[in-house]
Amino acid sequence: MDSGIDLQGSFIQSLKELGLPAGAAKALWIPLPLFMMIIAATVGVLVSVWLERKISAAAQQRIGPEFAGPLGILQPVADGIKLVFKEDPMPAKSDPWLFTLGPVLVVIPVFLSFLIVPFGQNLVITNLEIGIFLWIALSSITPIGLLMSGYSSNNKYSLLGGLRAAAQSISYEIPLAFAVLAVTMMSNSLSTIDIVQQQSGYGILGWNIWRQPVGFLIFWIAALAECERLPFDLPEAEEELVAGYQTEYSGMKFGLFYVGSYVNLVLSSLIFAVLYLGGWESPIPLNSLAGLFGVSETTPWLQVITASLGIIMTLIKAYALLFLAILLRWTVPRVRIDQLLNLGWKFLLPVSLVNLLLTAALKLAFPVAFGG
Repeated sequence: MDSGIDLQGSFIQSLKELGLPAGAAKALWIPLPLFMMIIAATVGVLVSVWLERKISAAAQQRIGPEFAGPLGILQPVADGIKLVFKEDPMPAKSDPWLFTLGPVLVVIPVFLSFLIVPFGQNLVITNLEIGIFLWIALSSITPIGLLMSGYSSNNKYSLLGGLRAAAQSISYEIPLAFAVLAVTMMSNSLSTIDIVQQQSGYGILGWNIWRQPVGFLIFWIAALAECERLPFDLPEAEEELVAGYQTEYSGMKFGLFYVGSYVNLVLSSLIFAVLYLGGWESPIPLNSLAGLFGVSETTPWLQVITASLGIIMTLIKAYALLFLAILLRWTVPRVRIDQLLNLGWKFLLPVSLVNLLLTAALKLAFPVAFGG
């Protein structure tokens, strides 16, 4: 499947054909990625919050939200409206600038990361050649916002939560980066589009999950720690730190933390699907099926079906991983802070480094099988 044309190029080319100058076409494109990114992330958050409530209720053998819309689907909207109109106090002796800037620094990098996520064939906001590197770089900004929030709150529990968040993020960013580097090494590219294309052609047998069995486990564990999901929610452990760095926050500032947490979880699931589960590729290669029935790949209706199915496959894979993350919340106990740091530094870091070196050795020895 050819996915070399991104949304930006298609949009600008269409406006040029209508007679607009290239500069005007590019100027009209600038606000669109931001708008599309916010819409996609917001819808993802609303669906994720509803799923969190319903799956958690099912795990505990109860019903969950039922009255705010059919099956409670409007409950996330009701939660958002409540936070918008809730009082937003400022703690005494806190640093108002850092206190306000902290939640912003947590949310913005996560939203910007959606720029490089391919939701389907030819459906990516911008096809950057260093897309994966950009995602890793942006994800390292979030702990700074958490540390600022904890420090500026003038609260010992918030400070401990911020310090834990920074330590946890640093501990798991390195194994996460090594796991991602092994995939990019096989794909010979940092572009998310190229990584998906490298897995195409053989259906489920071509996915990186088979060529990186250790790497995908490292990525999933590290991603859960980066998103601060159980069993790694030490920065906001209720029994120990009240609510960690969120303790003094209310209203929309708390809402930004809430949104950022779920957006980050959806983003991590999408990146996982792109890196290890073939992105928009189906488990059964559609091109092979079309060839068996004598249908050309350039047939317009087949291209429409393929593109639609690609979007559906990406979302199914991402939300299957989201379901697993929610299920883990109610089946796995929280680890201690020393256990969390030991797991990151003493186990995941050396294992991820060995996996990266082994991938490099296999790539040199078997260049065809490992993307050489």
